[in-house]
Amino acid sequence: MSKQKEKLLNNLEKVFHNCQDRAATYDQENRFFQEDFDELKEAGYLLMSVPEEFGGYGLNLAECAEITRKLAYHAAPTALALNMHVYWAGLVSDLWRQGDKSLEWLLKEAGNGKVFAAGHSESGNDHPVLYSTTVAKKVDGGYTFTGRKMFGSLTPVWDFLGLHAQDNSDPNNPKVIHAFMPRDSKGFEIKKVWDNVLGMRATRSDDTVLNEVFIPDQYIARSLPTGFAGIDPFVLGIFAWALIGFGNVYYGQAQRVFEMTVAKVQSKKSIALDRPSMAYHSGIQHDISEMVLELEGIGPHLDTIAREWSEGKDYGPAWGVKIVAAKCHAVESAWRVVDKALDVVGGYGIFPISGFERMLRDARLGRLHPANSYLTREILAKGMLGVDLDAQPR
Repeated sequence: MSKQKEKLLNNLEKVFHNCQDRAATYDQENRFFQEDFDELKEAGYLLMSVPEEFGGYGLNLAECAEITRKLAYHAAPTALALNMHVYWAGLVSDLWRQGDKSLEWLLKEAGNGKVFAAGHSESGNDHPVLYSTTVAKKVDGGYTFTGRKMFGSLTPVWDFLGLHAQDNSDPNNPKVIHAFMPRDSKGFEIKKVWDNVLGMRATRSDDTVLNEVFIPDQYIARSLPTGFAGIDPFVLGIFAWALIGFGNVYYGQAQRVFEMTVAKVQSKKSIALDRPSMAYHSGIQHDISEMVLELEGIGPHLDTIAREWSEGKDYGPAWGVKIVAAKCHAVESAWRVVDKALDVVGGYGIFPISGFERMLRDARLGRLHPANSYLTREILAKGMLGVDLDAQPR
């Protein structure tokens, strides 16, 4: 373990337990994890993927993924929302180390405590980042952006919203414009839609409506072709850091649920079972073993992809397949663990006091994060079969 990583973990240990203590309250009250955010920021969590040269800890994807998992074990919604900030700083740090200094300003801002969130999700777009229903229009000194972004985790606290939109001024050569919108920009509105949603309530993932918001050239990150042809190192970095982070959030939560399940079973009894606890029930033993089999496959898969990315392994175009496969494997297996847990603990698990009910709702959202289950399988199959991912009709 690096000294920087050890130092950060020491700072975070107590804070993680505080986050766990507050998680149920945030869910019940349907409010943002403000106290978690304040304590984690103070402890250095938001600096973990920022290079040391800019005041951060300089951790790579593999190291950040491990810490994300640890936080998710205690408070998955908090880890999920903060993953948005961590991945922006992380992927830009990778580019910076590789010699691309075009977004060095972002690292300076992150090192000074600014918070970055993501505005990629849109209604009517199942290829986020690669296409956009939001319209970008070139004007003097920058672009204007008009559209609506969904699932804006960290809405109450972000300083910059990383987003993308489509410039259709040349119908034969549309472009995706990637940009960062400062909080003091004019023309955007927050729509508070994140009320009593199914899960991950504490993320406060409200909508952001853009009404010809002007973003100057200094905050324009990329202008790229639409579709898979537009995957450059910046976009691939988004997928790597975001999706491996997502996978670790749901894996960390599944680990916690498993431990809670084992503890519950060991104290659960039945008048019809003349044994010390339900741990002796053959059906329960079978389901516990099934949960173990799922969990044992997630960690090594996520860890391998994160490590190889951090080491600079050259998989070329196959990186996309490897990233989405790891995320999908993680969230689908994690869901099966949490779903099985409810069978094992029984009716007690549907009550909020148990903790299972809340985590079951949270865990179900993993399969909805991009790339969702449908897009993942499309990418995997077409990638392996040599089918053009941009070919129409799909």
